[in-house]
Amino acid sequence: MPPTDELVDLIAGRLDQLRARITRAGGVGVTIVGVTKHHPIEVLHAAVAAGISDLGENYAQELVEKAATPGFDQLGARVHFIGQLQSNKVRMVAPIVDVIQTIDRPALVTEVARRSPGAEVMVQVDLTGIEGRGGASFETAPGLAAAATDAGLTVIGVMGVAAPGDPDASARFTRLRSLRDELGVAECSMGMTDDLDDAVAAGATMVRVGSALFGARDGI
Repeated sequence: MPPTDELVDLIAGRLDQLRARITRAGGVGVTIVGVTKHHPIEVLHAAVAAGISDLGENYAQELVEKAATPGFDQLGARVHFIGQLQSNKVRMVAPIVDVIQTIDRPALVTEVARRSPGAEVMVQVDLTGIEGRGGASFETAPGLAAAATDAGLTVIGVMGVAAPGDPDASARFTRLRSLRDELGVAECSMGMTDDLDDAVAAGATMVRVGSALFGARDGI
């Protein structure tokens, strides 16, 4: 079922507000990844119709279920995997996604290279130090990026997730942008609904936004 005009118009209005917010923060040419986890397939189609060209999903099983729905392969959007990825789930997501943003360990490099040779990936860097959040350290990230390149993957950027309410988020974002420059890659994916202003000011080239575009995750 195609999305309603009302839904498309609602998301388009929120997208305009988000773009204005990014501009106020000093962003130019920042890619907006619309995070559609826990939203039905109609929202993905509405997002694309509203002008969003990049979509992000966090969970392998949910992504697989959405990909099985009629019309998913005709969305016309780049699909990013932005959640923690277990090596045994790579086989599920590799045929579906265009970019895996959460490469954070050598075993994952090996499995992605095996399942999807030449895939576009980003190295996720741990900005919080919180156990279980995922991400390579700043110290090991350059080696991981080199290993990914050596394995035949296409490293297009770095990615990081700040802790909610972190007073040092701006400094952490600045450090991630510096790493991006050091590695000579194109993208610096950082910033979400609550902290994208600091991320954009620090030099984000890509932000991952869910609630500011789509509202609560169990509804629009």
